[in-house]
Amino acid sequence: MYEAFFGLREAPFSLTPDTEYFFGYRTHEQALQVLLHAVQHGEGFIKITGEVGTGKTLVCRKLLACLDDDCVTAFIPNPTLSPEGLRQALARELRLPTRGLDSQTLLDQIHRRLVYLVGQGYRVVLCIDEAQSLSNEGLEAVRLLTNLETEKIKLLQVILFGQPELDQRLATPELRQLQQRISFDYRLEPLDRAAMDSYVAHRLAVAGYNGERLFSRGAVRCLHRCSGGIPRLVNVIAHKALMLAYGQGRRRIGPREIKQAARDTAGAASAGPGAWLLWGVGAPALALASAGALIGLQGVWP
Repeated sequence: MYEAFFGLREAPFSLTPDTEYFFGYRTHEQALQVLLHAVQHGEGFIKITGEVGTGKTLVCRKLLACLDDDCVTAFIPNPTLSPEGLRQALARELRLPTRGLDSQTLLDQIHRRLVYLVGQGYRVVLCIDEAQSLSNEGLEAVRLLTNLETEKIKLLQVILFGQPELDQRLATPELRQLQQRISFDYRLEPLDRAAMDSYVAHRLAVAGYNGERLFSRGAVRCLHRCSGGIPRLVNVIAHKALMLAYGQGRRRIGPREIKQAARDTAGAASAGPGAWLLWGVGAPALALASAGALIGLQGVWP
């Protein structure tokens, strides 16, 4: 909608976890290096946690993109499955047939496939996103999968990506065996104020922007305050701010647009008293900006 107006090749603040937009923030880069090290050394269980919107899925996909050709990967994005469903999902990722197989036969197939792959020099890595959604039975099924091993090495490495609730779940007595098997554990943190400017500039550059500063320093400060440094909220608010500016024919984003966009965003923090008395109330403002954009009013509004 607004890409050509701002000189962008594509929308820079999409919520799709595109690895091209991976930003090497301190905790995210460290988490990626921890994961690469753990996979290289054959660690059985690894856990990465972070609040909603801190970039766990993007780190996961970046890891999958960085792994060498000697890694066979399986990715389960929706872990709200029964233990049998998890085994079937893993089997499908390993290109094994699942139709008509009972639980034990399926597990035997997985075991033979893993033995074959490891014998051919491959490492097999299973990544489970949103792992806090696994039932206790599902988590136990995952633990039992890591029992598949030779005398010297694990046949399957498992990486759990989840919200902090996963830590609370694993701290319960019922799951202590799984907790004890986790050899690497890392926590993703929101962006700090110092990193926010670089994050915004990085995403704009990847999207093809090469003009003068698009988000003013005041806008970036306001963006950090309203989003709390949560990348997903940053992206949502920044995208809406670009829509607002486009609808008004403004070629630079200031605190005004950020505050208006934050007002329309669930989870965004207040930017202070009177912040929303700038251009109407949230959703109507955005709706009006979008309508203006659609009928080509850029450059006409004051």
